[in-house]
Amino acid sequence: MKDKEHIDSQISKLEEKYKDSGQDLSSYLDGLLYQRYLTYWDYIHLDTLLSLQVPRTYFPDEEIFIMYHQITELYFKLILHEQKQLVDDKSQNLDFFLEKTRRINSYYQALISSFSIMIKGMEREQFLQYRMALLPASGFQSVQYRMIEIYATSMENLVHHTERDNFSGKDKIEDLYENIYWKKGATDLSSGEKTLTLKQFEYRYTPRLVRIAKQLKNGTIYDKYLQLNATKRDNKELIEALRTLDLNANVNWPLMHMGSAHRYLAKDKKEIGATGGTNWKEYLPPSFQKVVFFPDLYSKEELNDWGKQWVDHIFNPNKV
Repeated sequence: MKDKEHIDSQISKLEEKYKDSGQDLSSYLDGLLYQRYLTYWDYIHLDTLLSLQVPRTYFPDEEIFIMYHQITELYFKLILHEQKQLVDDKSQNLDFFLEKTRRINSYYQALISSFSIMIKGMEREQFLQYRMALLPASGFQSVQYRMIEIYATSMENLVHHTERDNFSGKDKIEDLYENIYWKKGATDLSSGEKTLTLKQFEYRYTPRLVRIAKQLKNGTIYDKYLQLNATKRDNKELIEALRTLDLNANVNWPLMHMGSAHRYLAKDKKEIGATGGTNWKEYLPPSFQKVVFFPDLYSKEELNDWGKQWVDHIFNPNKV
């Protein structure tokens, strides 16, 4: 009897749900009868997913290179998924803010810990050959990573540190974007002009990134933090989570790229250029860029020494 009452209750709820759709419940039940059972491979589009690796050469390790970058982009999408919820939230709920920040950190930690696949999981000789078939494509062209930065902090914090003092939140988004830090790294090693890699990226994504930055003006994760009341802003767990996010995004993640670039592109004191023509030794070190999402959470000394010990570890591994 209880089962029948439960079923009747469920049917009533379904009728209520579908009453405004223009179809009666019976029509939807017919659709349910005709529908195939859902399978795992259909739900995640497994066949499509496994068909997306299309190497440009015959070197076996190129497939590893492709798959790892695709995995990275999926993690970036997860990070953006949490960021978008944070900036859209109007409740200023501390638990919500903390939970989303911790999720973002868990995605970064998975990325950082897995990067040994890139550092140790490919033969250097294969990489130096198949990379030539990828020109001028570069991981520099990851628009999702640029979006993560724009969602995280105010645009003036992303201006190259040598020019940051000349800008503020009062400047036009277009001017801030034109002086964003990563453009400095995408200059031709010999001529100093914009690389084709950067030109391609700007042509495809500049309108989109500028639009997002305008939409997020005074509404980034950093802005959301500053808008919390004093008690919530001083919460030790939230401060720790945001500082960890800063280190993950702007020190530990670039550091892993430094390790990879150092293994594959530096040997016998001879530097090899990146596929996009970027000067990786100038672009990747955290202490050279000094990108900090949440500057209010650090002392002047911490900001001045940002990333220094990690760069010393890469370039001077024997330094105590």
